[in-house]
Amino acid sequence: MDSVEPNLTPSENAALPKPVLEQIPVSEGLLSATKDEERVSIASNWTLVWWRFRKNKLAVISTVVLLFLVVIVLIPEFFATVDPEQTDARLAFIPVQRIHWLDEGRLKPWVPGIAGKRDPVTLKMLWTTDESQKIYLRFFAPGYSYKLLGLIETDRHLVGAVDTEQASQVYLLGTDRLGRDQWSRLTYATRISMTIGMISVILSVLLGLILGGISGYFGGWPDMIIQRLIELLQSLPTIPIWLALTAALPRTWSPEKVFFAITIILALRGWTTLAREVRGRFLSLREEDFVLAAELSGASQARIILVHMIPTFTSHIIATSTLAIPVMIVTETSLSFLGLGMRPPAISWGVML
Repeated sequence: MDSVEPNLTPSENAALPKPVLEQIPVSEGLLSATKDEERVSIASNWTLVWWRFRKNKLAVISTVVLLFLVVIVLIPEFFATVDPEQTDARLAFIPVQRIHWLDEGRLKPWVPGIAGKRDPVTLKMLWTTDESQKIYLRFFAPGYSYKLLGLIETDRHLVGAVDTEQASQVYLLGTDRLGRDQWSRLTYATRISMTIGMISVILSVLLGLILGGISGYFGGWPDMIIQRLIELLQSLPTIPIWLALTAALPRTWSPEKVFFAITIILALRGWTTLAREVRGRFLSLREEDFVLAAELSGASQARIILVHMIPTFTSHIIATSTLAIPVMIVTETSLSFLGLGMRPPAISWGVML
């Protein structure tokens, strides 16, 4: 209430200063929530993740690089300059042609031409780059025909020679012993190696979530059987098992069959660790109040697992999957390098090595 002095007139009392608390609106007090706090309080889990992701510049840059690799996986033909299966033993071991972006002070990309001379001792052709010859480049240049995403017939490529007659002289990363373009083969190999890695991880995560969820949520004899299976698989040495299984693949199998077989072999051993982690989380979560409330409200077991329990540790699943993808890619590359994975004419990083 306003302070009133008994010896003053009403007009003089009105001129007195009001108490500090009465001068501050309730909406601006310490107990009121700001707009930012209200946004955070009502935002969904995915919205919070998105806000945090945007603030991390390194994560944004990494995502851009990853998306670029995904585009290469989807359409490697567009990034290739020469048909990766095109061979010419006369053009073996051509060196790397470095791209020069400026020509006489202007932005005009070009690569040096190639010149060869025969070794007087071995009589082999030795190739070198010739800076006096300039092969000018352009974007979206015509080249060999292919189907974009297997649907659209086109002959456009990201980079190529301005003069179509010089298109067969552009080898950005050189050639191998059979005269095949290394850059074009690298783009095609990226598709196979990264696809095997990602599909293997997806299968591993699905197996880990399903079997780990059953083991932790239901318990009893399903838990006992699944845990004994995990212990059996983890007791076996990983690398010898992979070597033995891949070596057992028939040599007469087509590249497509070998691709799917390698993917399944890599996935069969990768799910055990995640399954145990999921089991431990489910054992602790199934006694939580929100799970009991969902059960009392009549929610099905599948809904409780998928909607209420798994989202509580989604970040852990994403982190585990992210770290597992390069492991799978390196494993496939190693097996192919040893001749136990992908085989020619298939193109993968291991086959190229």
